[in-house]
Amino acid sequence: MKIDGAAALITGGASGLGLATAKRLARRGARVYLLDLPSSRGAEAAVEIGANAVFVAADVTDVGQVRAAVEIAAAGAPLRIVANCAGVATPGKLLGRDGPLPLEAFLRVLTINLGGTVNVAAQAAEAMAATEPVDGERGVIINTASVAAYEGQIGQIAYAASKAGVVGFTLPAARELARSLIRVVTIAPGLFQTPMMAGLPQEAQDSLAEKTPHPHRLGRPDEYAALAEHIVDNPMLNGETIRLDGAVRLEPR
Repeated sequence: MKIDGAAALITGGASGLGLATAKRLARRGARVYLLDLPSSRGAEAAVEIGANAVFVAADVTDVGQVRAAVEIAAAGAPLRIVANCAGVATPGKLLGRDGPLPLEAFLRVLTINLGGTVNVAAQAAEAMAATEPVDGERGVIINTASVAAYEGQIGQIAYAASKAGVVGFTLPAARELARSLIRVVTIAPGLFQTPMMAGLPQEAQDSLAEKTPHPHRLGRPDEYAALAEHIVDNPMLNGETIRLDGAVRLEPR
């Protein structure tokens, strides 16, 4: 997939994995659209990237807002790249000290992490399908899962379920969109330096970094972005979830 001259819509683009991906694609000549909440630092992030970046304030769970964001991105250049990086990791046990897990708390995480991914993918796929193919492709949708989809830890009921849903969404979406020459690939990161991780005490971050066999540290956002870039470049990557985790396998706690 040719990156230069294409529009790329990056959710969660104001920080972390999304911002790193936007920066890398912009360096390759893409026009990047940072979709993030109005309260985010998306405007500042767009300025950091430069003339090839635009901040679009939107909530990934709002159909109308996402449709408007897709229209803005598609108006600037053919929309060929989407990276779904928005997400939350609200903790909660099925049976905690205060009783059963509140259903509304569980559904909120699913709505953002899984529902938001599906919403953006669906709206973007419509715009991609209307573009002219280039080298036999119209576009690629990159989703973000987590190794928690496979080894969810205690307290990750909602997060693990939502990311497992993203993994399960990937293959049927790729099979369906193949007729429109659109690929769908998911990255399942391990333990990465993200705003979510930065919210933990330093001792907790150091402890988590020790769990990764090699390299023996937390992953860096640009390493996620490098894989996202390769997925765009490589047309044979489709319908797959790729673990990017340094061989880590999460323990129960």
